Amino acid sequence: MFVLGITGGIGTGKSVVASICRAAGIPVIDADAIAHELTDRASDTTARIGKVLGADLIDESGALLRNKMADLAFTDKRALDTLSAIIHEDVIAAVDSRLEEMEKKKVKAVILDAPIPIERGFIDNADQIWTIRADDDIRLERLRKRGMSDSDALRRMRVQMSPEQYKELAHFEITNNGTFLELEDKVHELLRQEFGLRGISLPGIPANIVD
Repeated sequence: MFVLGITGGIGTGKSVVASICRAAGIPVIDADAIAHELTDRASDTTARIGKVLGADLIDESGALLRNKMADLAFTDKRALDTLSAIIHEDVIAAVDSRLEEMEKKKVKAVILDAPIPIERGFIDNADQIWTIRADDDIRLERLRKRGMSDSDALRRMRVQMSPEQYKELAHFEITNNGTFLELEDKVHELLRQEFGLRGISLPGIPANIVD
């Protein structure tokens, strides 16, 4: 089974690329979605977060107060690293389990979508890594459209890895400064190239761009 890892900073369009891959017929494992599942209810994960980073981050039901956690994590690199370390093992266990299930089902390829390209669970599971990048002003404009203030958006961008650090880990880098259709064309072209080399057909890619 071919595991393609997709990563990139906030506002680059990483999740859009994953959705394009999904539409092409490739199943997607979303590490962010798994982290949400683990923290949207009372769990060992949220209990550890509350103990280490503060009980005021957990609501009465035991779920993570996501807005408070984001305010802390994206303004404090140490807090972000601590949060990642706490959630890490539980997310990795879930990722490993889902990959194992897909392997048993003879799935030919899967996308592993993760914002933080950590060694254990992402890099060591991925046969190939794509990183998505965009100019800072374009990322900022996209984050404004999500309702984020400039100061909040810039803080979140600064605590993440630099584009150069992402690029060092990647086999391919996709620049996403244009329209959705331009991005879709780039993704389809790279999918056709890399999946074609491995003999994996993608019925979800329009016939007019397939040889």
